Amino acid sequence: MVTVGIIGAAGYTGGELIRLLQIHPKAKLQFALSRTYSGKLVSDIDTDLVGETDLTFTDAVEKTDVLFLCLPHKESKTWLQENPLDTNTKIIDLGNDFRLDGTFELGEFVYGLPEFQKEAIKKAQYIANPGCFATAIQLALLPLAQKNMLSEVYTTGITGSTGAGQSLSPTSHFSWRANNISAYKTLTHQHLGEIKKTLNSYNNTIQIQFVPWRGDFTRGIYTSSTIKATLSLDELYTFYESFYADAPFVAVSKNRIDLKQVVNTNKALVHIEKQDDFVVIHSAIDNLLKGASGQAIQNMNLMMGWEENTGLQLKANAF
Repeated sequence: MVTVGIIGAAGYTGGELIRLLQIHPKAKLQFALSRTYSGKLVSDIDTDLVGETDLTFTDAVEKTDVLFLCLPHKESKTWLQENPLDTNTKIIDLGNDFRLDGTFELGEFVYGLPEFQKEAIKKAQYIANPGCFATAIQLALLPLAQKNMLSEVYTTGITGSTGAGQSLSPTSHFSWRANNISAYKTLTHQHLGEIKKTLNSYNNTIQIQFVPWRGDFTRGIYTSSTIKATLSLDELYTFYESFYADAPFVAVSKNRIDLKQVVNTNKALVHIEKQDDFVVIHSAIDNLLKGASGQAIQNMNLMMGWEENTGLQLKANAF
């Protein structure tokens, strides 16, 4: 069994990692660090784990084979500098410290979108896990980027309240979110940089205009990206199906897709519509799983040479 540790284990992404590691057949969670809840039972904080684990939160770092960093954005690099680790430890950072620039004194962080560069992830020791909106939008557009069919992209996307993290803010309270929707960070969202970097790596020069929305639900991301293309709808579907033929978590659907099909899974769904020369590519993921912790486990599986879907055979609830 590979030993695993989590830094910042009491947040949403840390809690999801703990939940996933309870059912992983090849990885054992050795410690979950939370300075806020050190000494408390994990199941007292993550109450969905009552009866599943007797692990307690700790404030001490132990030696493990794999370490997940679930720290607030811009804190991972500082934490690594202040806490020397064994040089053989594999690190997966769920923050945004290394997504645009993977350079670090320990070694290079590889951008961890498996559908983009699976072979590089397999060889990596350090992974920068992608952002949630970035994952959904890139999976919608990667096949077109590879075909050099992208130039101007207009994207809208809506996310659940868990995307804002556990700390309360005026726009994450139930009384604000319920029966309410609003745009935020219009054209300036922090994930735009990594999206452009990935899509432009295929020698495109892509301009993407992105308007994100806050949704009145807890989990999930749904995006719609509009481009112009002359290929027929059948040709587009054939190309997408070929591109994702070896991607176990991406399903290209000719039927309408919705959030309930992906929530609580590591699945990503893609659906295409076309009218005249305008093409809309819809994508849906669970922001905490394929958009964060599930993808982090997927990356660990690849780094360790295991089947990509090990411990991630999760099923959505249709009702």
